[in-house]
Amino acid sequence: MSIRRLPEKLVNRIAAGEVVERPAAALKELVENAVDAGSTRISVRIAEGGISRIEVEDDGCGMTAADMALALERHATSKLPTDAIEDVTTMGFRGEALPSIASVARLTLESRTHGGDGWKRVVDNGAVIAEGPAALAKGTRVLVEDLFARVPARRKFLRSGRSEYAACLDAVRRLAMARPDIAFVVEHDGRRVLDVQGGQDRLTRVAALTQRELAANSIGVDLDRGEVHLGGVISLPTYNRGIADHQYLFVNGRPVKDRLLVGALRGAYADLLARDRHPVVALFLDVPTSEVDVNVHPAKTEVRFRDPQLIRGMIVGGLRRALDEHGFRSVQRPAEAALAAWQQEPVAPPPAPTLFAAHLPYPHAPATHLFGAEGDAATTALLRDRIVDFAPLRDALPMGRAEPAIAPVPEVDAHPLGIARGQIAKTYIVAEAEDGLVIVDQHAAHERLVLEQLRRGMSGQAVPSQGLLLPEVVELDEPACDRLETAAPQLATLGVELERFGPAAVMVRATPAMLGAIDCHKLVTDIADDLAGYDAALGLSERLELVAATMACHGSVRAGRTLNVAEMNALLRTMEVTPHSGQCNHGRPTWVKLAMDDVEKLFGRK
Repeated sequence: MSIRRLPEKLVNRIAAGEVVERPAAALKELVENAVDAGSTRISVRIAEGGISRIEVEDDGCGMTAADMALALERHATSKLPTDAIEDVTTMGFRGEALPSIASVARLTLESRTHGGDGWKRVVDNGAVIAEGPAALAKGTRVLVEDLFARVPARRKFLRSGRSEYAACLDAVRRLAMARPDIAFVVEHDGRRVLDVQGGQDRLTRVAALTQRELAANSIGVDLDRGEVHLGGVISLPTYNRGIADHQYLFVNGRPVKDRLLVGALRGAYADLLARDRHPVVALFLDVPTSEVDVNVHPAKTEVRFRDPQLIRGMIVGGLRRALDEHGFRSVQRPAEAALAAWQQEPVAPPPAPTLFAAHLPYPHAPATHLFGAEGDAATTALLRDRIVDFAPLRDALPMGRAEPAIAPVPEVDAHPLGIARGQIAKTYIVAEAEDGLVIVDQHAAHERLVLEQLRRGMSGQAVPSQGLLLPEVVELDEPACDRLETAAPQLATLGVELERFGPAAVMVRATPAMLGAIDCHKLVTDIADDLAGYDAALGLSERLELVAATMACHGSVRAGRTLNVAEMNALLRTMEVTPHSGQCNHGRPTWVKLAMDDVEKLFGRK
């Protein structure tokens, strides 16, 4: 078959297949053009998930009639003033979007420059069918109708309207997150689904586009390394999701999807989150244009870094440092569902004699103690008689007793986690802070404290070990013993001293002193399972970091153990100075705070 030149119409359709594979891709290109036009407000209206209608209106610089005609030609753009494509800083630059969209849909383009006249041009599946004057304010309005209506092979591969709408909303959300200085409005089938004002700070914009609670449960990231800057917002480990749909990466203001981010986040949140939980993250990376290639994907959704290891290390290190600096924080208040469970339930009032008898300070106190000597004599006599009638019930009631304090009570405002006031169910510590009520899970909290101490041992400060009076032999299969033997020098820094004892057993000579009396067989078995179970791509030191979490669980204060006030306060004070103490080794919160305003609302005071 001889070589032939493809017709322009077919070329445009092929380009559309690369750039405009679904309505969300077309919408992304149009909104990017609006952003590059210097807009301060962008309005988006879509119908049926963008399949039947996409409309984007902006207040940018606009175009003249001649520019509009040129914009609908392939590879015509105003975003590359020179041939140095590596220096491009705008969103789009290929000049394929508008002609590609116009080749597979009906496109109406209207625009007006400042002080100029408005003009309209209509293209139906590649053919210009109308043009003329148009009445509109400064800016541009683009209407795309019946996408892929004449390309049934592409139309049948589109998903449902609901799925396409979700993709369109995600595309606009990412662009709105990248530009908090621009106002965005999105309407779907006549209903407004997104409305964010311009001029917002980064945290406010990210929280508005993800979840409102993120503002109170997030940490800022700000790190410079040479000419590279990393900024953004990351959630506390205890504020997480079951899927990784709220993780965003922006490179030089351009939203991208990069597998590098996934691996870096897993490294940064190692031992802070369960493997099936994911943080909420929005990271903004600014790098010199010479260090990143933005021209590796037709839709510009991927980039390639000159030094990917530097970027990965910067993300892991920057996030880790931010998490270390806010170590003891966790989600600041209980979930709304948990808070809603605190509600009043109707309780039948007890008989009057029982009610009054329960409040007598002593079993046989006269009723005049309640009302004073000048109270109603008839009422007093009646109460005295009725209390005597209920003497057995009265004597069975629990009595409160105040005890003198042995030491002065500490001031609550001196400590972020407050002062311990008691223990509930031998599991939860109740503390009073200056701004609310703090509830601490004693097992989860101590588990984190032990882990951080073990991690310090891995960084060079050896963990004190406790020698066993009689070394204990643990029998395992041969591969498990091989793994333990290989890791023995590193395990010794964690306080676990063991040696090979035949082909299918190891001998344990010492365990970490901080763990106290533990089941050596179970501990060593769990360590062997962890060494085998974690990703083989991880280095031994990284796997031991994860193994330390298992060891910490063995030695932590268990739920069901009664603690005295001194022990509870000691635990609170240690949490306040220990990194990551706001969450346990599995990503669950170790403490929550109920603000005093919420407490007063529960009792109808507000």
